[in-house]
Amino acid sequence: MRFLISITYDGTNFKGFQKQVKLRTIQGEIEKVLKRINNNQEVDLIASGRTDALVHAKEQKAHFDLTIKIKTYKLKQALNSYLPKDIYVNKVCEVSNNFHARYNVKEKTYEYVINMGEYNPLERNYIYQYNKLLNIKKIKKALKYLIGEHDFKAFVSADEKRNNYVRIINKVKIKKCKNKLMITFTGNGFLKHMIRNIIGVIILISEGKKETSYMNEILNNQNKNHFNITAPAGGLYLKKVRYKEEK
Repeated sequence: MRFLISITYDGTNFKGFQKQVKLRTIQGEIEKVLKRINNNQEVDLIASGRTDALVHAKEQKAHFDLTIKIKTYKLKQALNSYLPKDIYVNKVCEVSNNFHARYNVKEKTYEYVINMGEYNPLERNYIYQYNKLLNIKKIKKALKYLIGEHDFKAFVSADEKRNNYVRIINKVKIKKCKNKLMITFTGNGFLKHMIRNIIGVIILISEGKKETSYMNEILNNQNKNHFNITAPAGGLYLKKVRYKEEK
């Protein structure tokens, strides 16, 4: 039986999603519990994508196969009974055996949260403590350059090697709530450090160190010399994952 789960997690005390030897990861914790549920047989958890160390998820999705028969509500109860308190399974549903949590993704939404007000130590793991006003008008203008299909190689971590860096960003939204600025990116996929590096660029632009057109210059010229700031991981959230089968 193949199941799809929706997961929320606090990434603060994890070394990322992907399983790593002797390190605490989301995949590692969930697979340990699934093995226990599955009569001590190993279970592979396949997520919609990996999140980096310290990055959070409001809605990550992943699939796995079990050899036992179990009702979805009982599986949800069992998972949440054994999982640590910084991971929670919101939903479990049965899917067809050809469903794939990564390859069937249609669209993902990430959110980045910035505090423009006074430093708050209680929020330091969850909101980027920039603690200065940002020029929202300039930011909006710069972010418009990202809409559409682009090669985002210049925004990717140096250790991320792949054949294709082309992604489509369908929309970017900015919302200000008191001293918090929330920026959401929706697209068909995102690369390692891509959003955190984009945030770094808009901060340079907001501070007047670069013009708004600098965003377009990076995209067109693949300029990698702009990363004076890679925004902290704790301000980033995987907010939503949508599949081709969903309306």
